[in-house]
Amino acid sequence: MTSPFIYQRAASVEEALQRLAEPRTLPMGGGTDLLVTIDEGIYAPDVVVDLRGVPASDGVETREDGSVRIGASARIEDLANHPLIRERYAALAQACSVVGTPALREMGTLGGNLCQRPRCWYFRRGISCHKNGGNSCPARDGENQYLAIVDGGPCFIVHPSDPAVALTALEAQIEIRSRKGDRVIAIEDFYVLPRERLDHETILRPGEVVTAILLPAAASAGIQRYRKLMQREAWDFALVSIAGCRRANGDVRIVLGGVAPRPWRVNSSVEEDVSSGGLDEEAIATLAERALYDAEPLSKNGYKIGLAQALIRDVIRDLG
Repeated sequence: MTSPFIYQRAASVEEALQRLAEPRTLPMGGGTDLLVTIDEGIYAPDVVVDLRGVPASDGVETREDGSVRIGASARIEDLANHPLIRERYAALAQACSVVGTPALREMGTLGGNLCQRPRCWYFRRGISCHKNGGNSCPARDGENQYLAIVDGGPCFIVHPSDPAVALTALEAQIEIRSRKGDRVIAIEDFYVLPRERLDHETILRPGEVVTAILLPAAASAGIQRYRKLMQREAWDFALVSIAGCRRANGDVRIVLGGVAPRPWRVNSSVEEDVSSGGLDEEAIATLAERALYDAEPLSKNGYKIGLAQALIRDVIRDLG
């Protein structure tokens, strides 16, 4: 049964932070994942603070240095269709366009999507596991078809966010605020591995909230791609996904989703070889194999290696 809680709608950042400083209080964006986790018993808050009423918290603005600031309350569907995002940060727009169902994209916010919890069956059902306070991972020898093939252990979750993969390729930064102060960190430092922290997937501390995502000017335009392979043709989480970007200066970044507990960037030597260009099919295949050289699949998810290599080959051709 869902735990009862008090719903509050903050009218300012300061009001939100004041309320979030109280124990057993959680922030809410669109609520598409938070309300499910409450229903599943993962969270039992006394108070839920809706951040969508904060003025301009969903804005998209270009700053003086050419970078772009996206408010954390920006809706996924709005970003998928935003002219500036589609023109300058196409990988993000493409990733947003394949999040969930149309209804979920209309409700979900970017900040909430980045902070959603993993979909491991054992974790979500409250079965004893590392994330539920247990001392083992039943997925290791159980139902692990959708779990990590790299960077796993002792828990093998994968992070479900599509935008997080694109934002990692774009070298985004995350703006975080609390009553104790503000900080801005690289998205690659925002997510943590299970061996670093089991109770959550990000570095967020109690009382902290994501207020914006910052996109650097240097990452705009160029060639950008986001692709996603799903078990169903639409409206599903990624089995494997990929974001690939070639900047105007020729630099290449390739990031995979669905293979690790956080967005997983391929080895920089692979990116450098792709950046050099002039690759034939044999070289492309070799690079795709090299990118997954360290993969350690579980008993039922080895198929992800082939899927990931296929996506890498396609993106290398596109980035040419």
